[in-house]
Amino acid sequence: MTIEAIARQAEVSAQSVYAIFKSKTGILIELLDESAFGPEYEEAVRKALSAKDPETRLRLAAPIARQIHDAQSATFDLLRGSGVVAPELAKLEQQRECLRYERQERMIVSLRDAGRLRQDLDYTTARDILWMLTSRDIYRMLVRERGWSSQKYQDWLADALVRSLLAPRRRSRNAAT
Repeated sequence: MTIEAIARQAEVSAQSVYAIFKSKTGILIELLDESAFGPEYEEAVRKALSAKDPETRLRLAAPIARQIHDAQSATFDLLRGSGVVAPELAKLEQQRECLRYERQERMIVSLRDAGRLRQDLDYTTARDILWMLTSRDIYRMLVRERGWSSQKYQDWLADALVRSLLAPRRRSRNAAT
């Protein structure tokens, strides 16, 4: 796929495509962002960040991951089928994974600050676990390869995140009496 072919398909000049997107990678980024990071995503993130209870906040990460993976799976399939060269796509996926890792830091910080991060986990390990469990690879294996519904994946992910990252609630002394 060339910029010229994209421009012909869009019925604009190649210079216009370069001016707007700068490169084929710029086009890929725009396609992925548009498919996954629209108003529904922004609302889901806002809801998760405003949740006061650490378990609720962590469980709300599951529908966010599902929404991104549902949207981006179709886009990645389209891009691969359209002849986007593998090195460009691989580089873009690597950049997106780094960005996802960085964006998830707030979740681990909030769990740690609330005293709800499992005591046997250090900060970096907790970040790595959150990043790994919400990865496109796990989504792909369960939903695409094993035939799970997106809802089943979301429910499993919410439970897995809670089990893997949260310390049990501290029982108050008054609750025992």
